[in-house]
Amino acid sequence: MSAPLSDSQPASRAVPSSVDVVVVGAGFSGMYLLHKLREMNLSAIAFEAGTDVGGTWYWNRYPGARVDVESLAYSYSFSEDLEQEYEWQERYPTQPEILRYARHVADRFDLRRDIFFRTRVNAAAYDEQGRTWRVRTEHGDAVTARFLVMATGCLSASKLPEIPGLDRFAGATYHTAHWPHEGVDFTGLRVGIIGTGSSGVQSIPVIAEQAAQLTVFQRTPAYSLPARNRSLRPDEVAAMKANYRAFRQAQKESGFGVPTPIPTKSALEVSDEERDATFERAWESGSLVNLLTAYADLSIDQAANDTAKRFIHRKIHQIVEDPRTAADLCPEYPVGTKRPCLDTGYYETYNRENVHLVNLRRTPIVEITERGIRTSDQAYEFDVIVYATGFDAMTGALTSVDIRGRGGAPLDEAWSAGPRTYLGISSAGYPNLFMITGPGSPSVLSNMVVSIEQHVDWVTDAIAYLDHQGLTTIEPTQEAEDAWVDHVNLIADATLYPKANSWYMGANVPGKPQVFMPYAGGVGEYRKTCDEIAAQGYKGFALSV
Repeated sequence: MSAPLSDSQPASRAVPSSVDVVVVGAGFSGMYLLHKLREMNLSAIAFEAGTDVGGTWYWNRYPGARVDVESLAYSYSFSEDLEQEYEWQERYPTQPEILRYARHVADRFDLRRDIFFRTRVNAAAYDEQGRTWRVRTEHGDAVTARFLVMATGCLSASKLPEIPGLDRFAGATYHTAHWPHEGVDFTGLRVGIIGTGSSGVQSIPVIAEQAAQLTVFQRTPAYSLPARNRSLRPDEVAAMKANYRAFRQAQKESGFGVPTPIPTKSALEVSDEERDATFERAWESGSLVNLLTAYADLSIDQAANDTAKRFIHRKIHQIVEDPRTAADLCPEYPVGTKRPCLDTGYYETYNRENVHLVNLRRTPIVEITERGIRTSDQAYEFDVIVYATGFDAMTGALTSVDIRGRGGAPLDEAWSAGPRTYLGISSAGYPNLFMITGPGSPSVLSNMVVSIEQHVDWVTDAIAYLDHQGLTTIEPTQEAEDAWVDHVNLIADATLYPKANSWYMGANVPGKPQVFMPYAGGVGEYRKTCDEIAAQGYKGFALSV
């Protein structure tokens, strides 16, 4: 198994003993945090397990890795100069292009001098007497900070499948979230891949072009739309750059962080012909949001959602030549309740002679063997096994750090029945601890860069407010946290999201509480709520000197 590249080597320079703010993570959240905190003349450092910036786009280098939000929208808005000067190449950029952007931002704003790479944070404990956080790293460093900000990302704690014999296989194994930086050549090899979420959907077509044989082991099929990716045209880039301020405002007010007309019609009130034409336009547009917002009731009404499901099922059967394979690729859960995918030739790949689909609902995996994978009815021999098995999403990167608040209370125990936050930003009992796009915020249901910027701005404004008022700590009240958790659950229960066993629900991690973790009320409404709370002197937070 390719190992995470923290390298377990301490940074070459000394870590300061005390700063105003410790940031954990140097992805898009951590970089913007450092920039903002520096503008505020606060001392801040970031710890990053990898060897460079980029977060998700540093780690996920698997073949075909690509974002599902358009590049001109999946970018920082805080610097107009950056917006104007940076030149994106593709509509949906690949991992290397996004990593180049992250590195450009780090260079342009000289961020690396405050980042300690190859350094994983192991523990953080709140000192009630000193009103500070004591943060410890894998190398034995200990830093005291007034504020601790977890910018660890929603999809950064990878997981392997729960299958006997994972260490038995004699060939090479790879996890999509820890791909070798030098890449992998599959030419002429027999490859097995487990998992058909986003990383599987994106990597399978690319691996299939190289491998002698590719066997895909699927437990639950994904809904996927063709990305229709292409190079950006100079005229559309120029038009966006001329209109960026209005577009950014529209992003902030939208449901998903991607501006789109608000639907007013029900999928059930139009004719079959009109509805199919609408879905067809969404399919051809290469936009997930266009499909998910085609009608007002797709996310809340099963019968309306079924119309979209039937449309996608027809598309799959039209593309995939073998009827049984096509049927196996058709999901039964409501459209959008698991993260839908954008792909480049995914369904077409199953028409290749060297690609075979194994439906694990019918013949589950029994064990990994020295030679390959054994299911309930057959043994498969491979040269390589790829695990596209995803993440302990939203909470895994937070609970993997030993975070202890008031009275030494561990965060993982406080969240034992599911994550509990106020606004997805803070938790009661953990003063001056902030989470960027944490559970209870829109996060993974949105354009992540839009949500990241909103959270970073809110957190840094809160710190500035404390300093201006001569205050020391900020912490949610238990009542406010309880009310927010109830609100998040109420919104989720009004939708179809809880009907799927998704990583939104924690269903992919055995023993993890089954609760819907993101806030489904929309980016724009969430922002209004956060702004109102701040304008009322941080209502629901206990502030103290």
